[in-house]
Amino acid sequence: MQAVIRDAIIHTMQELRIQQHFIDSADLKYKAAQMLSKPIAEGIAALLACVTSGGKVLACGNGGSAADAQHFAAEFVGRFERERPELAAIALSTDSSILTAIANDYNFDVIFSKQVRALGTPGDVLLAISTSGNSANVLAAVQAAHERDMTIIALTGRGGGKMAQALRETDVHICVPHERTARIQEVHLLTLHCLCDGVDTQLLGEQEIAE
Repeated sequence: MQAVIRDAIIHTMQELRIQQHFIDSADLKYKAAQMLSKPIAEGIAALLACVTSGGKVLACGNGGSAADAQHFAAEFVGRFERERPELAAIALSTDSSILTAIANDYNFDVIFSKQVRALGTPGDVLLAISTSGNSANVLAAVQAAHERDMTIIALTGRGGGKMAQALRETDVHICVPHERTARIQEVHLLTLHCLCDGVDTQLLGEQEIAE
């Protein structure tokens, strides 16, 4: 009987913890919506200027941020929610041969910057994703993008870290007002969807948001 009661208590505690995750995420998104709508709109404008002039987006990040970079590239090259012409985007975390060759021959900090110097051209956009704003290889990519006269759209959290200091006035900084990595990444994903939707809206016209 005691085991049954104990299991019931554990199960209830798990449910409450799960519910708290949803509540915390929803609260942050509500707060971030008011703070980030302006920089996200600026990011949409930067992306639109890039793609309408024949440019491309290079996206980079580590771990979950690498997955976000790939997610964005997939929706740009394929589609987001509506059919449209393909848009040029490359996730710099996907070519294992390039990544391992550069990391082995040089060091891990330059795995993105070397690709930016090789592939980036003036007018392109670098989508730089780092929850802390302190990822050394993403910071190096920002520097390389500036050398190529590219615009940076930086997705960060925790105050922006070193990234906030590395950006120029012409860049866009979308900094999630939170310290926890999981919460920051959840807002980053929503931000990427807003960027894709904004570009599609500018290219294709307004469409009602599905319920």
